[in-house]
Amino acid sequence: MLHLRLIVPADRTDEVTGLLERTAGTAHLVVLPGVARDPAGDVVLCDVAREAGDELIGALRRLGVDRYGAVTVAGLDLTLSARAEKAERAAPGEGADAVLWEELSEATHEESTFSITYLAFLAVATMLAACGVMLDNAVLIVGAMAVGPEFGPLAGISTALVQRAPHLVWRSLWALVGGFAAAMVLTSGFSWLMDLFGLFDRDMIEADRPNTAFVWQPDWLSFVVAFLAGIAGTLSLTSAKSGALIGVAISVTTVPAAANAAVAFSYSDYAQMSGSARQLLENLGGIVLAGTLTLITQKALWRAAQRRQRAQEPPAAAEGSG
Repeated sequence: MLHLRLIVPADRTDEVTGLLERTAGTAHLVVLPGVARDPAGDVVLCDVAREAGDELIGALRRLGVDRYGAVTVAGLDLTLSARAEKAERAAPGEGADAVLWEELSEATHEESTFSITYLAFLAVATMLAACGVMLDNAVLIVGAMAVGPEFGPLAGISTALVQRAPHLVWRSLWALVGGFAAAMVLTSGFSWLMDLFGLFDRDMIEADRPNTAFVWQPDWLSFVVAFLAGIAGTLSLTSAKSGALIGVAISVTTVPAAANAAVAFSYSDYAQMSGSARQLLENLGGIVLAGTLTLITQKALWRAAQRRQRAQEPPAAAEGSG
């Protein structure tokens, strides 16, 4: 279930509560007249089944509640109520399959912002991966994959493409391309500094590295893994199961490939640099493609489920009235 808190001008409260009462899947409607101060108005509270949430939020925005008042949505981990159970049965589809597009757009918008924190995480992850490839240490590679924040802008690109939001596409691309470019430049400098202190040397980059050689040797399997990871990552975002993102992060070779490219460049090993760049592009492309196709599929399946539900509503209503 989702919990909605609305601030509504007093002269629009009846219109909004009417919408909530007509929406299948709502429960626990509460109206607190005149308690809101900024903006001034009534506070309207209700719970709604997740599967009905996206349509209801869209209807509230069409009424302009977000412009003349406020709409706040929070997830509920536990609701003990017979009325809530009835609301969930009445809502179309299954909650686990529902996509809250407003929530997804907001989350990917925040995660795809080129910020100091984002760059710091990406740069540290890339430097950590540089240590991993130079030492041929798979544990460091996995750690670097987990730290990297690059899935945010990748998901942002997919979401923006499906939602046809060009401004978010460019914002996410800037975070992705600019972030990796800056992180790789910083990692090249880090490699030079480590060489100066005698911790890195050319023999390490040119040695046989059975545990990490895959980083700069891309093949079709690399693309397949990235594609599957993109599906899993997108599903974890849309179903609010963020824990799955850790598994996604450590299954794709983005940060390690960028790190190997940066280190190889610092030692003028252009063959490894080229292979690492191809690995990076394959993984980024596979994730974006998978994410976009996953969202398109979810959107189509959800619309089909809603159509089936609406087609069954008249007979069900007739049974209930009898």
